[in-house]
Amino acid sequence: MFKSQFYNATIRKYVVLFGSLFNEIIIDHTDGTTADYKSFKVPLSYGPREKFLARVEGDPNLDRGYAVLLPRMGFEMIRMTYDPSRKLPTTGSYVGSPSGTRTNVFNKVYNPVAYDIDFRLSIMSKQAEDANRVVEQILPFFTPEFTITVKLLDDLPDYKIDIPIVINNITIDDVYDGSFKERRSLVWNLDFTLKGYLFGPVARSKVIKIATVNTSANTLMNSLLSKTTIYPGQLANGYPTSNSSLTVPYANIDGATDFGYVTILEEYPDA
Repeated sequence: MFKSQFYNATIRKYVVLFGSLFNEIIIDHTDGTTADYKSFKVPLSYGPREKFLARVEGDPNLDRGYAVLLPRMGFEMIRMTYDPSRKLPTTGSYVGSPSGTRTNVFNKVYNPVAYDIDFRLSIMSKQAEDANRVVEQILPFFTPEFTITVKLLDDLPDYKIDIPIVINNITIDDVYDGSFKERRSLVWNLDFTLKGYLFGPVARSKVIKIATVNTSANTLMNSLLSKTTIYPGQLANGYPTSNSSLTVPYANIDGATDFGYVTILEEYPDA
């Protein structure tokens, strides 16, 4: 049924977009002296939190320092659901700038379909203070949404769309190994919803430069036929015009330039 093969890599771009929000979080440890100051960027990876917790818990040497493992962050895509509240007209479309050097050929895509994509960001830390430092660099920017303007279609570089990312829920888990007095990690789970869109194939269409309409009006005595022709008008210097005697041939008018419209009406009685 679906004969056209296409791939816009939109879902992959949403994953990269979400992860890029948190890939520059830096925390520091200091006791007030320059010599003891330590600053580092918190590692971020795609994957469920269980994957990283298993790495921590699987360490055969329980006395090993966890600074090499924690703190760190992981995120994953949880689910996708259709959002009918953001539905756009199905027949609507966006026509972009010329494709390459073919100025009379434009790229066209129909309105996208709205989907909500749920993500979970897990912040894992040995010390509660480290987790607090990370969380406080994230939460103030979500009120409760944070909107990013992005370009999603490579074939339509001028097409920009706003993507809100909404924070939904925050939970905190203490993960223990052995007795409850020995905490192995503290995990903050931040749930987000990215309000995205999925696009169909991008098609190429030529510019329609001439339109002809034939009409007829019947009376008691006879019928009157008329022919209306509309085509672009442009002066030799590139300015638009509607004067048929001053315009250059419509075949020489670039579809990406500014032009006017010439209307020619011809009427004649039916023989």
